[in-house]
Formats: sequence, structure tokens, C-alpha cells
Amino acid sequence: MDLTLSFFITSALLGIGLAMDAFSVSLVSGLSEPGMRKRKMCGVAGVFAFFQALMPMIGWVLVHTVLELFKSFEKFIPVIALILLGYIGIKMIIEGKNCVGEECKLHKLTLSALLIQGIATSIDALSVGLEIAEYTVLQALISALVIAVITFIICFFGIIIGKKTGTIFSGKANIFGGIILIAIGLEIFITSLL
Repeated sequence: MDLTLSFFITSALLGIGLAMDAFSVSLVSGLSEPGMRKRKMCGVAGVFAFFQALMPMIGWVLVHTVLELFKSFEKFIPVIALILLGYIGIKMIIEGKNCVGEECKLHKLTLSALLIQGIATSIDALSVGLEIAEYTVLQALISALVIAVITFIICFFGIIIGKKTGTIFSGKANIFGGIILIAIGLEIFITSLL
């Protein structure tokens, strides 16, 4: 396969499809922290982009080395995503319910929570390794780079949208964000069953 326009379009479409869960979580990040600075916004979008690029590459490597092991692990991917996103979502809902009036502080995104979100929203991208299995190493790396760039852009705008609406929701942002994270986890899990 050559580096044709079709190759780049396919990679971009993969990036858009894979970035949707990360976009939703980015909305939650902006919603929960409307005062987030541009540097942190870039960092958050960068983490999502990194994991969205890393997972297809890990999948590609697994396809070219231990395909049978990967196939047996693949069925656990949606369960892992559900557990990780459910945990963070429940924690945010509890924090949101425990805050009262003016004392209520919005949930600040920590590095550990961001890494968990990045892994949880991108773990399903491991299966993209099967889709790009026929790519050479260079093609797989370029495809992963395109996925990362698309994810970064989508997530950055997700944070901006979340920030704009975060001030409207005020103290209820944690509860709303937690519900969204749980819904994303359930969507990943239910989609895998169909």
C-alpha cells in the first residue's frame, strides 16, 4: 500500500471515529474546569492524542507478533473501558453531590485521572491494529500520527466547548460530567456486545 490520498483519508476517518469518546471526555474536562489555561488544554488534548496513536500501534505490533494472544484479550477491552470510566464517573458524581452552595468547587483534572481517561477512551483503538495489519511500519506510524493530530484538534475544541458551558452548570458540572463518563463506558461496552 502506498501513501496515497486514499491512505490519508482512511487514516483521518479512523482518527475521527476513534476521537469521539475522547471528545466527549474532553467536553467533561472543560465543563469541570472552565478556568483551564491553554497550556493545560494542550496537555489534555495531547494525552488523548498520544493514547489514540499509541493503541493502534500496539495493536499493529500484536498482530505482527502474537495475534492469538491479542484475539483472546480483545474481548476484555470494553469491560476495562467500562470499569475505568465508571470509576471516574462515580467519583465525580459523589464529589458533585457532596458540594453545597458557594462552597462547591469544580473538579480539577489531575494527571492520574487524565491518564486513566486517556487509556480508557483509547483502549478500543487496539483493535485498529487489525485494520492496519497490512501496513508497513512506516505506514502504520504515519497513520498513527494522522490519528493523533485529528484527535488533538477534536479534543482541544471539545475542551473549549466544555469550558464555555461549564460556567453555566456551575456546581452541577461534576455530576453531569460523571454521568457522561459512565454513559461513554456503557456505550463502549454495549457496542461490543452487538
